Amino acid sequence: AWSRLSSIPVKHPLTFGVAISTVKTSFSDLLVQKVVEKKEAVDWKRNAAFAAFGCFYLGGVQYAIYVPLFGRMFPGAASFASKSIRQKLKDTKGMMALGAQVFLDQCVHHPLMYFPAFYMTRELVMREKPDIRACLAQYRENMAEDLKALWKIWVPATAVNFAFMPMWGRIPWVAGTSLVWTCVLSTMRGGDIAHSEDVAGGAVTGASYQILREGLDEMFTCPIDLDPDMSHFCLTAHGPDRAGWVAKVARAVANGGGNVTHSKMVRMGHEFVILMHVAVPPEQLRQLLLDLKQKQELRPLEIRTSSLTRRQTGRYDKPLMGFSIHCVGEDRPGMLAAISEKVCSLGMSVDNISTELRMNKQGRREFVVNADCTTSFMSPKDKDRLDEVIHSLDELKLNLDLDVLDIRIHTS
Repeated sequence: AWSRLSSIPVKHPLTFGVAISTVKTSFSDLLVQKVVEKKEAVDWKRNAAFAAFGCFYLGGVQYAIYVPLFGRMFPGAASFASKSIRQKLKDTKGMMALGAQVFLDQCVHHPLMYFPAFYMTRELVMREKPDIRACLAQYRENMAEDLKALWKIWVPATAVNFAFMPMWGRIPWVAGTSLVWTCVLSTMRGGDIAHSEDVAGGAVTGASYQILREGLDEMFTCPIDLDPDMSHFCLTAHGPDRAGWVAKVARAVANGGGNVTHSKMVRMGHEFVILMHVAVPPEQLRQLLLDLKQKQELRPLEIRTSSLTRRQTGRYDKPLMGFSIHCVGEDRPGMLAAISEKVCSLGMSVDNISTELRMNKQGRREFVVNADCTTSFMSPKDKDRLDEVIHSLDELKLNLDLDVLDIRIHTS
């Protein structure tokens, strides 16, 4: 029985590839609907549309390119895949054919065929009123970022595919790699409703690659709540700018048993400013505070400390959702005020906000705002209210003429 089953992919590679791609794409969409969007009821019509894309394009069109077409263009591809690594390295002609296949797939097939087909399918499936012209315009705008993200993942994956997989295994390898990508994104972005569209379909795009990077870097829990058995204090200091201030303050904290978690240091003209959150065992707190104020080498700095405590349960409403807002636009007075006023008017509480001024490649001054906010009056199930909030935040891009406005939603 096993021998018969194992022979199916070899005897019927097209049927097997189509079946695997269909099941993979359907399962990927189910992951997004249940894990990322947290839907109670599955949208089977949407799922069927993605499954059809998996069947006809990923299973059918890609099979026609990878197997019959590449098989004729590179007659030695199948025999090259069966060779050992040592034999492959000695086969110059085979290595050149491998490079040519990867190039044609990543630099011709994907930008000219796959991405347009994927964008159009997603537009038809995810939008109530699809606009094909607008979605293709969006692809042209995103093309550079999409291709850079694609190549970081798929150039190595495709090289392994064409170098080691038998011809019948090329489509299953692509399907498996794509499924792993979707699983990783769905696991890390569970509840990120605003960007479910970027995860849907399992494609590696600039948006989905950015989601992966952000997901690996995120930490939303306050250290004061993480370490309830420690004493916590905020350290602020400012004084004449001088090399070594950060090292001296950090060393004094470490020698006193303290641990710096969140911190910000910046030079402002001739002044240097330090802001630190420090956690320290309670029995060492008093001595550390005395050392910071009495150390001779720190005297030029005006050091102030204030104790921090956890919020008491029952004294505040538990956050139900989090919003990460990233804004970039030409520097002008009032940008921070407008953004923070908008956040406040929507009933959000700011957990963390940072700004910076930078020069872009064209020499223009840009103002950058990153804000992490929470809300306790709205849950992910309040779809209409959530849409209103996102629409209201989107108005900032028009009102402030922002170049970038990115909103990411997080749920518990």
